[in-house]
Amino acid sequence: MPCRWAPTLRGRSPARPVEPWDRWLKARAETVGLYLGDPVKSYKGNRKLPPGAAVLTSLLCISFGANAVAIKICLAGMGPFTLAATRFAIAAVAISIWAFANGHSFRLKRGQLRQVTILAAVFSGQTALFYMGIDKTSASRSTLISNLQPFLVLVLAHFFVPGDRINMKKIIGISMGFVGVLVVFLQREGVTDEIRTGDLLVFLAVILWGGNAIFIKRIIDNYQPFQIALFPMLMMVPLLLVAAAASGEVMIVKITAPVIGALAYQSLLTASLGFVLWNTLLQRYGVVAIHSYIFLIPISGVALGGIILGEPVATAYVLAALVLIVIGITIVGRSDQPVLRNPSPPPGR
Repeated sequence: MPCRWAPTLRGRSPARPVEPWDRWLKARAETVGLYLGDPVKSYKGNRKLPPGAAVLTSLLCISFGANAVAIKICLAGMGPFTLAATRFAIAAVAISIWAFANGHSFRLKRGQLRQVTILAAVFSGQTALFYMGIDKTSASRSTLISNLQPFLVLVLAHFFVPGDRINMKKIIGISMGFVGVLVVFLQREGVTDEIRTGDLLVFLAVILWGGNAIFIKRIIDNYQPFQIALFPMLMMVPLLLVAAAASGEVMIVKITAPVIGALAYQSLLTASLGFVLWNTLLQRYGVVAIHSYIFLIPISGVALGGIILGEPVATAYVLAALVLIVIGITIVGRSDQPVLRNPSPPPGR
């Protein structure tokens, strides 16, 4: 039997023993002090995070927040469609290797190909809009606007997901989140028409993001989590490459060390390793415990946008928006239900 440290997921092939791999992972985790403990039986359970898991969750949220900064760095050397296609192609390969090594089944059930195709189509649209938007606006502003997604998901879930009801606590948190994003759009000083266009494109991407999240929430129980990420990526990559050619964008501007490093960061850390670690944490400790840390995402995104890219983040509008969004996330995260219950990384990562 596999050791207790190994995650228990549907679809694991009994023909592929995974005990040696599990023991190796556990030994490495114990070596660096990040052994996460025994898994819980489902996503509904919630446990208090031990110090190692708390540190790992915090680092993941900070890394997700820094993703907009990495995208912005890469856009100096690659076109937006080309960058998105390259990033998710690399991530798809990495996730496939991980799933194969752990003996997960790649086979889809009857009717799931149609669902995955829908996901891929919406995912392609939201990714294209997001990358075009962040190419025009700043990383810090795009981070603040993209963190509207969990609030939008709560509103949509109230109407389209049975049992996901909004209570007064959630209404307060959602309102603060929406007001925070509104503050971003109200800023006038130093905001050009191109930046406003970028803000709008990111906002439209977030709307598609929210709809996609609701669709995933309705079908996720019939999938292994990695399938929800992998198959839409595989379908999306050729669509993005076609869009790159059709739009006439300069696919490769200049490849530098920072561009390569930022691309590796997006592809291997946030889109693949981050996905695996996030879902492992969700399995062991439940969504309420894990999502109580996602307030770190907008904080790190805005702070790193200022530190690394030199963006003007110490303005009254940016700081007010950040405070409102963080408070809103915290309020919703402490309600009786989490911000998001589908097993996927936080918005935009």
